[in-house]
Amino acid sequence: MAHPHPQEQEVKSPKISAYDAYFETVQSRKKLPGPLQENLTFAFSKVPVSAFQGVPGGKVIEIGADTCIADAVKVLSQHHILSAPVRNPEAEANADWSDKYLGIVDYSAILLWVLETCGLSPSVCSATAAGIGGAGAMGAIGAVALGVTGPAAVAGLTAAAVCSAVAGTALGKIGAAAEKGEGKDSPTGADNLTKDFDSIILQDEHFKSTTVRSILKSFRWAPFLPVGTDSSMLSVMLLLSKYRMRNVPVIEPGQPNIKNFITQSAVVHGLEGCKGMEWFDCIAAKPISDLGLPFMVSNEVISANINDPILEAFMKMRENEVGGLPVVEGTKKKIVGNVSISDIRYSLLQPELFSNFRNLSVKDFMSAISKNQGKAMSPITCNHQSSLGYVIETLASKSVHRIYVVDGEESQVVGVITLRDVISCFITEPPNHSDAYLGFAVKQIMKH
Repeated sequence: MAHPHPQEQEVKSPKISAYDAYFETVQSRKKLPGPLQENLTFAFSKVPVSAFQGVPGGKVIEIGADTCIADAVKVLSQHHILSAPVRNPEAEANADWSDKYLGIVDYSAILLWVLETCGLSPSVCSATAAGIGGAGAMGAIGAVALGVTGPAAVAGLTAAAVCSAVAGTALGKIGAAAEKGEGKDSPTGADNLTKDFDSIILQDEHFKSTTVRSILKSFRWAPFLPVGTDSSMLSVMLLLSKYRMRNVPVIEPGQPNIKNFITQSAVVHGLEGCKGMEWFDCIAAKPISDLGLPFMVSNEVISANINDPILEAFMKMRENEVGGLPVVEGTKKKIVGNVSISDIRYSLLQPELFSNFRNLSVKDFMSAISKNQGKAMSPITCNHQSSLGYVIETLASKSVHRIYVVDGEESQVVGVITLRDVISCFITEPPNHSDAYLGFAVKQIMKH
């Protein structure tokens, strides 16, 4: 992508300064031997983005900026994806990507919009009293949501690529790590809801009149920031970790269309596939405490008390730009569960929950979800003696974004390890790398 001009000197924005401070803190807490860290960083700098497998059919699903919210949900559901780039319908066909795309609409953002809209204007949600089995418009959206559990396809690393790079030999190819979630936790497939969706959701004036464009800025998790196919894996990993990008679009230089996405989950899935390689196994076998994990320690963990209002918990997620919180009880913060933004869909699916949402406690909300699923919502945890390999395998196999570190018989939450932290564990930022390769990215981030 575009490189910065050396003469351009800009004062860092508070956001960039916060990213720098976070990454410096992470690096100061890491305990990976210096030479090994340098070798890993060098290895990832030699893996090209172009080696990633493309999306099925070679075409990324896009959503027009003037698409109504209801239709946007339908597109995401039908294609089993959680996010999609938003296309500017006013842009010329041969326009540059910066004019062609306005951002990325994330399913979590839509859920938050629905929740806040209905929370501020109860009359908007009057449809909850009628409709599909009494669920109404909110219920239909929630039911469609249950069929959306993961992107259609994402790419990851093969062990051979990094191993051979670390060894100083020719680079191997990068393979695909598919992360498909076609309604695996859904009692009702999206296809079966098409008729109900069309007859109820699309007839609701509020959902027909509100466009993706109108919510894009308020609920944007991160700026739209593509990289070129000639970029390195190191640059992508820095964007996913240091700069908190959830996914990085890939664009071929000179071409206006998006070719692929690289996600945090994809990278961790790729690392999990490196099992059996000596360089990976020697790191993965170490207890997380020997590596400096968790980088986010006890007093930095944002949590929800089991007796807090559930609405307050969701607002904490939005304010802190996190996707989930541990649920704790007592002065020792014993972990008893977890709530995530995606859980909002359960409240939208069940009118008895939604009608009393503002008065619902975290405990009651978790109980209702457990009853709906037919099993308890057990938090995913590890302890300081758990290996990094166990953490990576757990994150990958359970398709979750965080694992909580607990201590003692009381299972006190003393830290959290996210996908972002795992990625940060394997890389550092070489001197001047930001100016040489990420100058464009930093400028874009400063604008948001």
